[in-house]
Amino acid sequence: MSNPQVNQGSLNRLLASVVFSDVPYLSVTSPFLGKEGISVGFEGDASMLLPTMTGGVPSPEPYQIANVTMHLLRTTVLGAAYKLQMETNTTLGSMNVISDTITLPPYQLDTCVLKSVQDITFDGNQPGMVVRIQGIYRINSAAFFSL
Repeated sequence: MSNPQVNQGSLNRLLASVVFSDVPYLSVTSPFLGKEGISVGFEGDASMLLPTMTGGVPSPEPYQIANVTMHLLRTTVLGAAYKLQMETNTTLGSMNVISDTITLPPYQLDTCVLKSVQDITFDGNQPGMVVRIQGIYRINSAAFFSL
């Protein structure tokens, strides 16, 4: 019998990035990030189970709202680019969020907006600038073909 162990893979913190289709000058790679890097989270249920008298009826959602948090270095030109983008146009179009491992495909987000910039401390000790972006993450694609 062979060894049942599975290769555990590896992480590469320098791989994580955000790539925009419509505003490529806002794309983020590791040299523009603080140690906390990039994170993504999702709002809402991916599917609902609607109660019936004797069980439940599944109702899959076609999308979720995705929240992307980027710990940018405001000490780089990208920090200034995000400040200018916030002041001029907060709609960003489509983007891909690339994780820190090659085994996980990118998350493609549509209809992205520059949601907020968290508090920035000007005490000479914190180079960070936390930027939040929201977008639509399309899920349950098979639901469109099961008519």
